Amino acid sequence: MTALKETLIDIAKAIVDHPDDVTVAENEDESVITLTLSVNPDDMGMVIGRNGKIAKAIRTVIKAAAVTGNVPQKVNVEIR
Repeated sequence: MTALKETLIDIAKAIVDHPDDVTVAENEDESVITLTLSVNPDDMGMVIGRNGKIAKAIRTVIKAAAVTGNVPQKVNVEIR
């Protein structure tokens, strides 16, 4: 599961102005993997995007990476 975590970190660092403040916490349950992305409060708007379009795109890419990587659980991405 670290591949999904690293992918999310790489995507977030490419978007934000403060890449050193990007962290991802991983919580794995039987049927769900939850990745919680934390960024600097000044970068929150960049990660969410206008009308949430960037956040939705990030979630789509991570879910596609999970399918490609044969991850059997559902993957959720939370942004804080």
